[in-house]
Amino acid sequence: MVKVTRHAGIDRREFVAALLKAVPDALIVTGLGSASYDVFAAGDRPENFYLWGAMGGAASLGLGLALAQPDKPVLVITGDGEQLMGVGSLGTIGARQPRNLSIVVLDNGHFGETGMQRSHTSLGTDLVAVAKGFGIEDAFSVEAQSDAARVAERALSRSGPVLVNVHIAANEPPRALPPRDGVYVKNRFREALGFAPF
Repeated sequence: MVKVTRHAGIDRREFVAALLKAVPDALIVTGLGSASYDVFAAGDRPENFYLWGAMGGAASLGLGLALAQPDKPVLVITGDGEQLMGVGSLGTIGARQPRNLSIVVLDNGHFGETGMQRSHTSLGTDLVAVAKGFGIEDAFSVEAQSDAARVAERALSRSGPVLVNVHIAANEPPRALPPRDGVYVKNRFREALGFAPF
């Protein structure tokens, strides 16, 4: 018998908007697909790095950024499917222990970009247990809209790394498409950090 993990009804767009409002100075890295749409819908800014077409790469990119920018909070916002694809990155994060890195997984138990097939998190995989197994001790789940403030507080505490599994409703809000020009996104992000584009 297949174990089914329940997913709460948190509204992803509202949660992400509340979270980002509470961490205005954080550097944001998004996983591909819906996480990027949610962050863009909350307000585009140069400090948002939308990771198009690199499934599984968000946490790794966030790790590199956190190590390169240790004085800035780095927040990765991604989905369960994308994080499952790059699950090995959690091992490196656990080994390096960047204090300024937080990973927020918007977990609806489905692969939203390919037709809402069930992901492993709806079939028994517990991303909090996985993160803890990799050495990310500050890993927890949230199931209430009001928990955005708690997540923001942890992200800003710089006591990380932190992984938060946010149980969201399995729905598909209208797409809000951020810029898809990778060079443009990269260059404006570099400029926001004080580096020249190239």
